[in-house]
Amino acid sequence: MEARTALHEDVLEWVKKDSRRFLRVNIKVDDLDYTIKFYTEFLGMKVLSRKHFPEEKYSSAVVGFGPQETHFVIGLTSHHNEADKLEVGTTFNHFGIATQDIYNIVEKIRANGGVIAREPGPVTTGGTSIFAFVKDPNGYTFELLQRPPTPEPLCQICLNVFDMDRSIEFYNKSLGMNLLLPKFNSTEEQYTLAMLGYGSNFTETTIIELKYNYNVTQYTRGNGYAQVAIGTNDVYKSAAAVELVTKELGGKIIRPPGPIPKIKTKITAFLDTDGFQTVLVDNQDYLKELKK
Repeated sequence: MEARTALHEDVLEWVKKDSRRFLRVNIKVDDLDYTIKFYTEFLGMKVLSRKHFPEEKYSSAVVGFGPQETHFVIGLTSHHNEADKLEVGTTFNHFGIATQDIYNIVEKIRANGGVIAREPGPVTTGGTSIFAFVKDPNGYTFELLQRPPTPEPLCQICLNVFDMDRSIEFYNKSLGMNLLLPKFNSTEEQYTLAMLGYGSNFTETTIIELKYNYNVTQYTRGNGYAQVAIGTNDVYKSAAAVELVTKELGGKIIRPPGPIPKIKTKITAFLDTDGFQTVLVDNQDYLKELKK
């Protein structure tokens, strides 16, 4: 029993010291060309790669604000089968983008027939933080945040959760993320927010924002948001930590640690307590694959 407890503590402590960063988020889209146009012309991203797989009947692209070697990026997949219809659902909440020109972006989107879900303005009356919400052609929501230049403009993934405290504990123990700000409760708008990530400055890195909506007991899962990929120095130790945490808090490993056939990149994948998928990718393997 003592040896098992020591192993438990050792692997969870190792997670806190592991070298991790957000690598990529993958989503499904309807019209790849139109989506790329929106992300590049209006949001300011660049196309980093693009591939077609006619036999498998799908196309893909990677877009972002900088090279995949150093930046968090979005992977887009479009299926050619009309029967494979996109359903964004309501479980995934939104992406966040930091920008220095929020008003110009909003007006460009409006002028081209885009959807403005929330006009630019302060969080609260008299506040200084300016933000807006817009929708892309697929129905995904993007929060635009007025900020000075930052190393990671693609700065946020927001997920709806049912048990905020359990989710925070899960992400802290299994992924080594820190609560970067105290939980924010809005009794007027009926929600609670928590921001988790790596490092200490939430304006300089990508974060996962967890949102608990009061009295909401059900969301539609949809098939749009697929998973987020995070780098690790050791997928085997990472998986061991996740397994321990899932036994305590819920969730489950859906792909044991090991190399992917053909490309040999080592990964492991799991579901959190709300069913969101995370893929942990070996840092060195990830960089080697990008060079091919």
